[in-house]
Amino acid sequence: MSLQKLTAAILDKVWGAQDTQPWLANPEGRKVGEIWFSAPEVLPVLVKFLFTTERLSVQVHPGDSYGQAHGGERGKTEMWHILRADPDAKIALGLREPVTKEVLRTSALNGEIVNLLRWITVQAGDTFFVPAGTIHAIGGGLVLCEIQQFSDVTYRLFDYGRKPARPLHLDDALAVARLEPADGRCGVTPYAVGRDVLADCEYFHTARVSICGRALCSSSPQPAIYLAIAGEGTLAGEPFRAGEAWLIPAGEPAFSIDSADAVFVIASGGG
Repeated sequence: MSLQKLTAAILDKVWGAQDTQPWLANPEGRKVGEIWFSAPEVLPVLVKFLFTTERLSVQVHPGDSYGQAHGGERGKTEMWHILRADPDAKIALGLREPVTKEVLRTSALNGEIVNLLRWITVQAGDTFFVPAGTIHAIGGGLVLCEIQQFSDVTYRLFDYGRKPARPLHLDDALAVARLEPADGRCGVTPYAVGRDVLADCEYFHTARVSICGRALCSSSPQPAIYLAIAGEGTLAGEPFRAGEAWLIPAGEPAFSIDSADAVFVIASGGG
């Protein structure tokens, strides 16, 4: 079988965490913010782990048409699956109430935008869908799996006065932002024993598979990334552990995953 173990790209961030177990050994105590897994030549989807000890910037992403017209290949729609959450950890999706562009610009400049956001307390197992144009922020004390279009186009509205200062992108953000509340919480939809749909859209399909013993994975008409978020075992006879990702090419024959306690998040293309 031609499955491929994907190489992890590890990014340190000022808001990152030293406690990255069991997904990443971190003996140096790095402030790891993100771990990226991708195979853009096969699947235009980026799969990440995020580790946070502080709030990330308040930001928004463009859709395809705006992103492509302003120097990017595509826009950025994403989803988040919460893996670990400190008590009272929060994410922000959309605004508490509709505002004008003028109010949003002023609040971004003076920091009041933080209070305009709809902050949601989260726990492990929660899933959220974040379509392009949704103003959002991720709080501290979280580990999450993020699956997104393969794009890194971000328009920053507010960054908490961090030093060194990073640029804001107010004109672009205001051009694409939805100035209204958003409700991105996904209800998990079971579709087989131990298998749940997490989030579906035109850009990606995502599912969660829990394995206790042996699970047979059927052939797929399109490529998929299998991200191990818990446990260890073998995948098509190859050893795996939490924190690793595997690319399964389209049309590969059925294979088995053997584990006493593994959980995978699976990402494939949309359409």
